[in-house]
Amino acid sequence: MPPSSNSPFPRLLPWLLLIGGAIGLLAAGVLTVEKIALLRDPSYVPSCSINPVLSCGSVMTKPQAEVFGFPNPLLGLAGFAVVTTVGAALLAGAAFRRWFWIGLQVGVTLGAVFVHWLIFQSLYRIQALCPYCMAVWAVTIPIFWYVTLHNLNRFTRYHPIPLALWAVAVLSLITEQFWSYWKTLL
Repeated sequence: MPPSSNSPFPRLLPWLLLIGGAIGLLAAGVLTVEKIALLRDPSYVPSCSINPVLSCGSVMTKPQAEVFGFPNPLLGLAGFAVVTTVGAALLAGAAFRRWFWIGLQVGVTLGAVFVHWLIFQSLYRIQALCPYCMAVWAVTIPIFWYVTLHNLNRFTRYHPIPLALWAVAVLSLITEQFWSYWKTLL
């Protein structure tokens, strides 16, 4: 089903997939490079380890960073490469069959579920935030949301509200979880 004038987001969806996928791909790429450096030298401090809260190194060394037996960013490299390619193809005028959109929906849904599990793990188990991981969170949810709306062929002029509520909820959880640190910066 190509994004047509009858589709909910004829212009938004291709650009969201292209740009959001590229941001996710870049973040996954940087995390992969940082993880390789950390594997080579356990004393390496990743560039995204900024303070006790914003600390990729703390996140990368935990078991949650390799859920399937290999570094999680490798999933991002594969998944975001697909998303970026689909966005570019749509911008070039490609039309995909229904089975393709269903497959993309399965992929972005699994990605969204995994991201929420990682958010929970970062906040409440690892108790540290990875800036590049947060970039992945920030693009995965809109990608999931708009692919879902496209597949349901449901358009509402209030489509950004769920995303805004999600962002407020995650930012509130981050603020609450790390308030004791944040208030020392004030």
